[in-house]
Amino acid sequence: MLPIADSFEHVHRGCEIRYGRGRIDDLGDWLGERGLDDALVVCGSNTGANDALMDPVREGLGDRLAGVFDGTTPDKRVETAYDMLDARAEVGADVLVAVGGGAGLDIARQATLLAADGRDLGEIRADAEAGPDALGDLAPGSDPAFPSVVVPTTFAGADVSTGGSLEVFAADESPTGQPVNVSGSDAWPIGDVADPALFETTPQSVLAGSAMNGFDKGIETPYASDASPVSDAAAVHGLRLLSDALPRVAGDEPGGEEATDRAVVGSLLVQLDRKISVIHAFGHGFARRYDVQQGAIHAVVAPHALAYLFDEVDASRRALAAGLGVPTDGRDDDAVAEDVVEAVAEVRDALDVPSRLRDLPETGEDDLPAIAEFVAEDPPMERAPADLDATPEGILGVLRAAW
Repeated sequence: MLPIADSFEHVHRGCEIRYGRGRIDDLGDWLGERGLDDALVVCGSNTGANDALMDPVREGLGDRLAGVFDGTTPDKRVETAYDMLDARAEVGADVLVAVGGGAGLDIARQATLLAADGRDLGEIRADAEAGPDALGDLAPGSDPAFPSVVVPTTFAGADVSTGGSLEVFAADESPTGQPVNVSGSDAWPIGDVADPALFETTPQSVLAGSAMNGFDKGIETPYASDASPVSDAAAVHGLRLLSDALPRVAGDEPGGEEATDRAVVGSLLVQLDRKISVIHAFGHGFARRYDVQQGAIHAVVAPHALAYLFDEVDASRRALAAGLGVPTDGRDDDAVAEDVVEAVAEVRDALDVPSRLRDLPETGEDDLPAIAEFVAEDPPMERAPADLDATPEGILGVLRAAW
């Protein structure tokens, strides 16, 4: 078992990753060194009520804590981002510190571009009603209006990124009958405090729900059409750590601090040059029709999507085998592919997550053909392996197998 460092720093696209137990303790000093004096903590209500998590955050910020906004929600509504900006203005914060899972982190980062964009809520909605071209991106070519720092506490792999999109209209509100989202591509955080002790304050059910979302980022990168030796190296080593640690942290196997440490580092690695592709497209296809957790869809679909890919193309099966501990010497490609699928299913089955689409109350079998059309059109499919002909019919076969 490869050892990992007790702590380290690494700068990725201008974001300083600060890993290690207790790294939250010096967050206030770190901000002060950058001339930042007043931090607004951004999180959801459950996170805000978790004193085991929030006390170290408050203590680490010290007198630089200007206030807490605990109104973020999983649906990531654009109104929430505007409410958060109002709270920031009220306390005079010059930096956001987003704590928790993907929703809070995404809202905070996109809000930094929303402030730079200049449109108010009414203007954003009017543009959304006029269509995607009128809505456009948030603050294209602009820097964030103010910096953000992320403090992740789940394995969704949502920290080293620009953050997801904000929902302007849900499907039942939208003129088109489909959700309408807005986002910008330049909302990178300036810092990422990856403190394993904070992950240990998160309920295991929440960790399990996030685990496959992060794990699949490592699975997808090697087979993406624009993968490189650099992205492969980070993804494969991240998979080694996650496949070992996730069942011990978010499942029923014995864990402990060592397992949490390995899982947090693995989660960081699979994000560094991630290439979201086919599995994420499946998740997005369901999100266009249902209010369903992405981690649940990823958990169900991942083994079936991989089996489909391996039937059609190579899909970097031997690189994935290296990350998942599957032996390859003297074995043919089909045998390796079968064991890779099985290894992914074993990690999934060690977690308290669904394994069939029919077990998700939001989903309906009659909707599968429409979802297959959504998946085929989803932008991450552009990163599918170059020789894959991902037709709606082929995708529907994956969905029926997962049903």
